[in-house]
Amino acid sequence: MRKSMDRSGHGVVCALASLTLSAALTSAVAAPIPRESARIPFAERFHVTQHGGIARAANSVVTCLRTGHHRAGRPTHHRHPAGQPTAGSCAPARRGGAGTDGRYRPVAVDVDSDPRTALSSQAELRIPAGSRISYARLYWGGSLRAGARGPVRDGRRVLVAGPGGRYRELTADTLTGHRTSSAGGSFQASADVTELVRRRGAGAYTVARTAAARARSGAGAWGGWTLVAVYENHRQPLRQLALWDGFERLGGGRRSLAVRLGELRIPAKGHGRVGVLAYGGHREREHNRLSVRADRHRPYALRDSANPVHDVMNSTITEFGRESSGKPAHPNTSGLDSDVFDVTPALRSGADRLIFRFTTHNPGYLLGALFVETDTRR
Repeated sequence: MRKSMDRSGHGVVCALASLTLSAALTSAVAAPIPRESARIPFAERFHVTQHGGIARAANSVVTCLRTGHHRAGRPTHHRHPAGQPTAGSCAPARRGGAGTDGRYRPVAVDVDSDPRTALSSQAELRIPAGSRISYARLYWGGSLRAGARGPVRDGRRVLVAGPGGRYRELTADTLTGHRTSSAGGSFQASADVTELVRRRGAGAYTVARTAAARARSGAGAWGGWTLVAVYENHRQPLRQLALWDGFERLGGGRRSLAVRLGELRIPAKGHGRVGVLAYGGHREREHNRLSVRADRHRPYALRDSANPVHDVMNSTITEFGRESSGKPAHPNTSGLDSDVFDVTPALRSGADRLIFRFTTHNPGYLLGALFVETDTRR
């Protein structure tokens, strides 16, 4: 079984000697908080060849103010820069209608019964019976208020509860992506949750305190999380299972990004799928495309019933076009994309490499993670 461990260094045998020496020299010094970067190039986080697959759970933590919301006994009406009322547009947007979150007043999603945990939501992680978790990682991110400077201290910590369990605080264990601008900032953090998912297994996961801003700005307000779990199951086909991540902005002067996966050994009649995590994509902003090419064959444009070919980053959480289960379950997530696509039509017998190409025009979006599951052969 070919296997490459988490690039943060857990379980890397060749590094044990240097880690032991380092621990002896710095045992009295607390581990530093992972530093930040405005750009993190995409790189492989985990890769394994085994019988099994990849499961995903995701949800947003920011939505828009509903029509007829009252404060101090008065209905609240908001206007976008053109001067038109917007409160009445929120309900259809939540149900999947067009609209960018910058037009609405953002509010926190809070699904638990704990008044201390604003920005909480829940989603179902579906893992086949008899599976064993090989690796799991939680990603969380969001927009930040305009003009916010300095490190994203609160953004590095989040609360997570597995099925039937209580909240536990989780701290980012790797480099945190953090961009700032006059219109507003954004961030993504992540941490290894393999042991948590092994203990709790399949079921409803709740994530809270993701530190996303709820202040309205021209850049909009958005936030959410995605849990990716790689599992082993001998009843399923032999597959290549890969997880990549980073923090890359597409838009402005950068219109495309390519991610290349090799040594895939795709068999005849092979099947596959790809999961994508992105932030800041909105409906009504077209020209966001994703294609995949096997070796030198013709590229195949990914799309489904929920994600049109010209607008794949359109604020959805779906799998093969079907809405994923969650609490709440808004078809329009106000800026979070966590979608799973079928890549089977792009696979070619004997192909050894897949190239995923993301393209966009202004204003673009932020790309956070990519996972790929393809049938393989010995």
